[in-house]
Amino acid sequence: MKVREQFIIISITVVLAIIGIAVFWQPILWAFLLVGPLVIMGIFDIMQTSHTIRRNFPLLGRFRYILESIRPEIMQYFVETDTQGRPLNRILRSLIYRRAKGENDTEPFGTQMDLYHSGYEWLEHSMYAKHNPKDIGEFPRLIIGGKDCKQPYSSSLLNISAMSFGSLSKNAVLALNKGAKTGNFAHNTGEGGISSYHLENGGDLIWQVGTGYFGCRKDDGTFNEVTFRENATRPEVKMIEIKLSQGAKPGHGGILPASKNTEEIAKIRHVQPGIAVHSPPSHSAFSDPIQFMYFIKKLRELSDGKPIGFKLCLGRKQEFMDFCEAMIYTGIQPDFITVDGGEGGTGAAPVEFSNSMGMPLREGLIFVHDTLVGFNLRKDIKVIVAGKIITGFHMARAIALGADGCNSARAMMLSIGCIQALQCNTNTCPVGVATQNASLVKGLVVEDKAPRAKRYHEATIHSFLELVAAAGLNSPSELTRDHISKRVGLYNVKTYHDIYPPMKEGSLLNIDTIPDDYKKFFQLTRMMK
Repeated sequence: MKVREQFIIISITVVLAIIGIAVFWQPILWAFLLVGPLVIMGIFDIMQTSHTIRRNFPLLGRFRYILESIRPEIMQYFVETDTQGRPLNRILRSLIYRRAKGENDTEPFGTQMDLYHSGYEWLEHSMYAKHNPKDIGEFPRLIIGGKDCKQPYSSSLLNISAMSFGSLSKNAVLALNKGAKTGNFAHNTGEGGISSYHLENGGDLIWQVGTGYFGCRKDDGTFNEVTFRENATRPEVKMIEIKLSQGAKPGHGGILPASKNTEEIAKIRHVQPGIAVHSPPSHSAFSDPIQFMYFIKKLRELSDGKPIGFKLCLGRKQEFMDFCEAMIYTGIQPDFITVDGGEGGTGAAPVEFSNSMGMPLREGLIFVHDTLVGFNLRKDIKVIVAGKIITGFHMARAIALGADGCNSARAMMLSIGCIQALQCNTNTCPVGVATQNASLVKGLVVEDKAPRAKRYHEATIHSFLELVAAAGLNSPSELTRDHISKRVGLYNVKTYHDIYPPMKEGSLLNIDTIPDDYKKFFQLTRMMK
């Protein structure tokens, strides 16, 4: 007999039994307060047609959906090991929390990592390590601004990566920006525009201009020079970043779910409230590399000479080569390039894009750095990286591979209370970080969380400097690919210098010195002119 038929028989039997007993003992009728709702729910399960499990297993089938709904919490709290969690494992999450709270961030009993697993990496230390990170400067700064920049920016080596108001709550933005202000590091606005919450505490801003031109947008969605200048010349805005693509969804454009598009956010973005907002996949202000360089020049002029750069997740390598050739042809260069990796985070992205699009950070960074070196452009352009930058070692590895500085988003979110609930796209973030639900947002207390962002930043920079000192170096800029080793098999270890031999400066400017693996990117007739 099927469960459905059993439920019907049992329900009829129980109801009749209660009625029969009530003839002699009326208080038994109170049992209907428990039995009645169960019978009604079971009948509803049988009658509905959407869920086969509930239809075939009335009442019992509901437990399947209950267990499924709490599966992420069960996995995170009871099943996964310290090294298995995704996107960030428990070791990394715990490290961020401890640093943000100012607690002891050391670990007992040695590493939990499998040092003999292919892919394991380490920084090579020196017999002549520095005794104190202060010997190399407690908090070295990075000057961003090329030959045409009139207002160079002295940047921290670690800043808050792009996250929009809309994706994040107002309290999250306030906490991050106040942490950036007190910790002397920068806060990237994300492509959602500059809100009053970005300005309230006066933290340094990197204003990101995306394909939707939010904050500098005409009614038809095209670029607006007037409103761009109004925002770009604000004293809080230190740099402007043109977003070409991001790691989690390259070639797709940003997504703001309708549930998060409040009237306040819609006003900032110049869109209609209550609808899903999808940024275009590409820019309308330019359509080729030459036009892009002149767009960079225009933004630099409109901003009175502030640093202008662009962010991309590397896709077709040929297109970045074309950018470099356009820089040489026009004489126009960005002040910085932010390289995002395919492992980058987002509040919402199609699974196919987040899992199967975009070059991983390390390969993307190496190609961008080497290509700039080959075109003799690297000395004028700073390279920033984003994509799972969590610890001091992640910073050291990125800088050794060619970066000048780093951005972090998810670590900064965790520092102000994110618990990796993976509900960023549903407007139900339980800790008020990635939601516009007013009740949930109230739970995030800005005065408590802002110092945590500052402490996490400070502790991570300090850890990074300790690693540089342990390597016996006088400056982070001395890190090279020779300093990072990687296990590429059980019995084989190589440095990144061995895996990715450095590009010779200017080698892409002469047909006779172009490396073999780069020749396919060139139109030889143009190069021979």
